[in-house]
Amino acid sequence: MGRSSDFTGTGRLLRLNLRLGRIGLAIWVVAMFVGVWSSVVALAEAYPDQAALDARAALLGNPAAVMMTGPAFAVDDYTLAAATANELSLYVLLAVAIMAILWTVRHTRTEEESGRLEMVRALPVGRYAPATAAMLTLLVATGLVGAATAGALVAAEMPVVDSLAFGLATMLTGMVFAGLTAVVAQLTESARTVSAASLGLLAAAFLVRGVGDVIEPTGSWLSWFSPLAWAQQTRLYVDLRWWPLLVSAGATLLLFGVAAALIRRRDIGAGLRSARSGPARAGAALRTPAGLAEALMRGSFLAVTVGMAFFAVAMGALANEVDTLLESNPELAQWIALTGGDLTADFAGIILGFTLIAPLVVGVSGVLSLNAEESTGRLEGLLVGGRSRTSVLSGWLLTTVVQVVALTLVCGVGVGIGVSAATGTWSWLGELVVASLVYLPALVAAVGVAAALQGASPRLRVIAWVVVGWTAIVLFLGELLQLPDWLAGISPFWHVPAVPGADVTAAPLLVLGGIAVALTAVGLWGFRHRDLG
Repeated sequence: MGRSSDFTGTGRLLRLNLRLGRIGLAIWVVAMFVGVWSSVVALAEAYPDQAALDARAALLGNPAAVMMTGPAFAVDDYTLAAATANELSLYVLLAVAIMAILWTVRHTRTEEESGRLEMVRALPVGRYAPATAAMLTLLVATGLVGAATAGALVAAEMPVVDSLAFGLATMLTGMVFAGLTAVVAQLTESARTVSAASLGLLAAAFLVRGVGDVIEPTGSWLSWFSPLAWAQQTRLYVDLRWWPLLVSAGATLLLFGVAAALIRRRDIGAGLRSARSGPARAGAALRTPAGLAEALMRGSFLAVTVGMAFFAVAMGALANEVDTLLESNPELAQWIALTGGDLTADFAGIILGFTLIAPLVVGVSGVLSLNAEESTGRLEGLLVGGRSRTSVLSGWLLTTVVQVVALTLVCGVGVGIGVSAATGTWSWLGELVVASLVYLPALVAAVGVAAALQGASPRLRVIAWVVVGWTAIVLFLGELLQLPDWLAGISPFWHVPAVPGADVTAAPLLVLGGIAVALTAVGLWGFRHRDLG
């Protein structure tokens, strides 16, 4: 087969990928534009003058702040643009990296695992066409997200050239992690394993970059081992330099080249690393739907749990800086909804809410992971084995809820440890653990939304992710956007008191619990009565 025939059908597969993913891509692009633009506006509201910016710059030496932001290149001249790069870039890069990982898995290993790639390869399609189409799909997707980022920054009146560099850095960072995921996808035959391993590598890149920047505020030698640092080392809005992006571009080409070389060395559906043979007979737990769900979700759950434990502690440790920041910038109290009472309690409650987006994501993704078992036909094997549909969905929900509760407690403990260590008052640990449990009705209600959609109408399961996204928007930007109550109330978190700084009212929590039960009942009923697949 000639070189040209190795790529036969690439264009058609690219068009197919873009058509199938057009709605999801549109959501990512719009969300990135709105998120970046509103974040810049929020920063402008939080730091309305140079005195406020200088006060924020004085806190950049805090190791926890460095871990959660990035290298501080403009401490002595901290402009709004410099603050945007310092406090926003890391989260934009993390978002595009997650998108790139998930999309790469979807267009590579998931296609193989489901058997669709084998059917495609039965057509006149070249050996490298599917992988090349996947790479080009990611190039288009990350390019559009990068363009949305740059456009949002320009719309927020940031300098144009640096904004374009920010957008390019966003795209290239996404492509680096797409290439990394493409390599991992050649090593193992499980899409879940590829996702977990790639997200684990992203977490490692986050930690390496953070530790490196703590060692040296403008980035140490260790920072350069992280793809996230390459984008931040462009020194956006301070002293722009383009050459670090060449590192990202070179790494992208190298990684995709390695992935292409590995494709020739394995069979379709297989990985270079052979799967370990399991026991001859499954254990008693694995023969139950709940046990199977736990085994399938265990790797990703543990990875998220470890990452959130570190993140929660680091965020909680910022509590000792809140008094200093508010003294020089009182407008910040209105922006982040501080009540003016116990500032530490208010701040701890805000940080706790931020971290609890993680169990929200785990809950929704856990329930919707049943869709993969259904679409690949593995669910039918469970049902043929004598399990009822009700027991299957109930087992999946039980495992998901247990993981949500566990991760919620981890977040509460993490924030509690951080706040306690920062303030020297260890009673915060117990208070924040209890406060985290107050969010459980809201979290379970979101799980109920996912259960109702997965059970009754899987085609509409994207609505569950809309609820997650809207919850994050209301949590992060609700005060700034001044949303009406009926609109903000779509977020289940909106109905939870801002504990530990507010009194707990039982009524809204009971209503959320009732909604969760009702939605779960809808899901179970729909799952029993609809056709599978």
